[in-house]
Amino acid sequence: MSRSRTGRVAGVCIAAAVAALLAVSAPARAGGVTVFAAASLKDAMDDVADLWAETTDHTAKVALAGSSTLARQIQHGAPVDVFISANTAWMDRLEADGLIVAERRVDLLRNTLVLVGHGHGDDAVDLSDPAALPARLGDGRLAMALVEAVPAGIYGKAALQSLGLWRTLEPRVAQADNVRAALALVSTGEAPLGIVYGTDAAADDSVSVLATFPEDSHPPIVYPAAPLADSTNALADRFVDFLQGPEARSAFERQGFDVTGG
Repeated sequence: MSRSRTGRVAGVCIAAAVAALLAVSAPARAGGVTVFAAASLKDAMDDVADLWAETTDHTAKVALAGSSTLARQIQHGAPVDVFISANTAWMDRLEADGLIVAERRVDLLRNTLVLVGHGHGDDAVDLSDPAALPARLGDGRLAMALVEAVPAGIYGKAALQSLGLWRTLEPRVAQADNVRAALALVSTGEAPLGIVYGTDAAADDSVSVLATFPEDSHPPIVYPAAPLADSTNALADRFVDFLQGPEARSAFERQGFDVTGG
């Protein structure tokens, strides 16, 4: 199964949400800032948008999806002011295309990569034992974000390759459109195990962390932020500054992110 029905539905819903945001983005830009942010930032960005409104009296219209989906929307001319990616590669592509303000780019956050299971009470999985994860998975599926496009999936595949598990587990992977859709597969019990960010696991009471992947098993999980080069919104730079300020820092830290910018 290359992708579950739940993952496909989640992808359609996110695409619709992005389209709806783009449809109203032009008038929204006059009184606020339009932000594209990685799906794993959902809870933190809810708080940041509220704090931004309280502090500045301006709105923050935030669209959340896989970083690859959002970056491609930007490449196709989406009228966005600020982009926050879940990896450096997609931001690098936009920078190479001249689509972001490179000198205002900042590495804002870091995250961890974890193995989660449905429910609570299961014993931890020893990732140093190559037989442990396949044995725990059994005949079930391993939920992951798209392994060739979405940062969480890319990190997860790299970690499994590093641990010598990818060839064994690849046929058992259920790919979802973004990391929150992968989390939902585990949360609802459609998949017994999944690979998500540590902050995603902390945001869902229906899953438990069974293991944390070693930092050296995957590239560093870095979230860069930058204003878009074609944005004429004076609030774009101000919002990037706000992301690095004390109010946003507290919001990110409450969700378990390691704040590196600011």
